[in-house]
Amino acid sequence: MMDRVLIRPPRRQRRVRSLLLLLLVACLSLYIPRTFAASIPKTTVDTVDANPSALRAHLLADMGVPAWHTKGWRGQGVKVAVLDSGFRGYKTHLGEALPEHVTAHSFRIDGNLEAKDSQHGILCGEVVHAIAPEAELLFVNWETEQPEQFIEAVRWARRQGARIITCSLIMPTWSDGEGGGAVHKALAEALGKGDKPEDVLFFACAGNTAQRHWGGSFHDGGDGRHEWAPGRTDNLIRPWEGEKPSVELCWRPGAVYELSVQDLTTEREAGRCEAKIGDGHCCAAVKFDPEAGHTYAARVRLVGGTPGSFHLTVLGGGLEETTVHGSVPFPADGREVMAVGAEDREGRRQEYSSCGPNGPSLKPDFAAVVPFPSLWRTRPFSGTSAAAPQAAGLAALLRSAHSDWPAERSRDALLGAAHRPDAPNLTGEVGRGDLHLP
Repeated sequence: MMDRVLIRPPRRQRRVRSLLLLLLVACLSLYIPRTFAASIPKTTVDTVDANPSALRAHLLADMGVPAWHTKGWRGQGVKVAVLDSGFRGYKTHLGEALPEHVTAHSFRIDGNLEAKDSQHGILCGEVVHAIAPEAELLFVNWETEQPEQFIEAVRWARRQGARIITCSLIMPTWSDGEGGGAVHKALAEALGKGDKPEDVLFFACAGNTAQRHWGGSFHDGGDGRHEWAPGRTDNLIRPWEGEKPSVELCWRPGAVYELSVQDLTTEREAGRCEAKIGDGHCCAAVKFDPEAGHTYAARVRLVGGTPGSFHLTVLGGGLEETTVHGSVPFPADGREVMAVGAEDREGRRQEYSSCGPNGPSLKPDFAAVVPFPSLWRTRPFSGTSAAAPQAAGLAALLRSAHSDWPAERSRDALLGAAHRPDAPNLTGEVGRGDLHLP
């Protein structure tokens, strides 16, 4: 039998392939809804820490950080990019919570890095800086409705020399919920295969959607609508105070679904979206402005094709019928991305932290203790948003000490060093275990 020979395509052919991927992603942007921070209900926000400095020191010690600092590895020579939408006021934190200098770039049409009134990205940067104080930080945002600009932001970070990216935003309809679709393909190509030192490690929050996600196979309730539980084709939505919920549906090609949100109080439809068919995945999303005292429900109807599995996630609200497993959204559901879940100080998964598996990939990859203390505000940084930058900070120390390692070797070292005190846990709740340096 002849040996199989893999031939690298000519440069022009590779360029055409890249352009085709970006074109597919650009087509998706015509109907994909915007990006969301990995938020949690206000009722679950952690209280103020009495001694944030002491708590931070304890968390860093549990991950093995002080020993690396003592050996002189503090992230020097490594650039970490923070992809986010909340950087307003970041300059006031330079030299304190952040390094003295941050390289910033905006892919928004208005070029404004501080357009959104949020400090979410600053908090992510603070976590990285606390763990790897000599690493350089890059701050970058993009038009959150545009996945092709997200890919361009990743490409820009790599051109700037970033070897690590952390992102604590979620975009459920940018994939099929199981790591597939055009945006994932483009992202994997932008990061590199991992066999070179200049390839990029991408860390993402696992998401805070475990309690507001449903995933599974379509089951016809008798009228073409999906049955969430025996005799129930309505899945009740509980809007959070002051929020406009977005109900988001994604699935692999094969079926054609229609998503609608019904106002059960008035018996009127609050919104409807027909299936949008993309390259490798399909989606639909309904965003609505809830009225006080009204009851709302999500409905999914099969309008064509062969029924299969799907994922439904509510952003800005709760969901009555839920499934915990498979709730990790884009970008963390992809094989090219390392997903980081959240656990408490006793090693228990935070109840909101999204779980896998998502398709063939074990998700999340790790878990980190949250909340993470902030030294510039009284309230600590909560949610899986605070988990991903912890992994990025550890990776910065590792890549600082081993700059010649290809990205996949650094990734494997972190995966191998993750541990749980009791026993390995591969259930999809905390991945390979607690974040820890080798």
